[in-house]
Amino acid sequence: MTLLLSVVFSITSVVRAQTFPLVSQAALINVHGTSNVHDWDMKPTKVTGELGLNDSKQITTIAIKVEVKSLKSGNGIMDGKTYDALNYKNNPYIVFVLTDALPGKLSENDTEVTLTGNLSFAGATRKISIKTIGKITKSGDYHLKGSVPLKMTDYKMKPPTAMLGTMKTGDAVTVEFDLTFKR
Repeated sequence: MTLLLSVVFSITSVVRAQTFPLVSQAALINVHGTSNVHDWDMKPTKVTGELGLNDSKQITTIAIKVEVKSLKSGNGIMDGKTYDALNYKNNPYIVFVLTDALPGKLSENDTEVTLTGNLSFAGATRKISIKTIGKITKSGDYHLKGSVPLKMTDYKMKPPTAMLGTMKTGDAVTVEFDLTFKR
């Protein structure tokens, strides 16, 4: 009987869970890095994803996918070097899949949420944790904002170089994001 009740309650909670698709045109992602010549930024134009909430409005799932060739810096040579460094032919997407979300209260409207999950790019996958600020808007949409520092070499990626190696990209990058998931 206990097993039957736990199955019924599990099914009920799955049925009530809400899934929100990412509003791709409002997905603001910026990859910021440095080089020995100047700082640089790249922004993707093709981002998809979804977020799932349970009955208590807690995050249960997140999946984000960024098309590597949609990353743009405004410099075609740099873009090409980045695509090659990311091994885009064999790994055309950067993917984050949530494994755990740990909420904490900040204010009545905003919640700090530590998202832990697997980030995959350039042929490597690593578990990362990201502190974010989450909010459910008046229209019922879910908004997430945060940033995470990464090292390219942690993903077996060689930082790009140019001009016969005289221009060198720094290993560290910061990914900033401001995402809205539509109800």
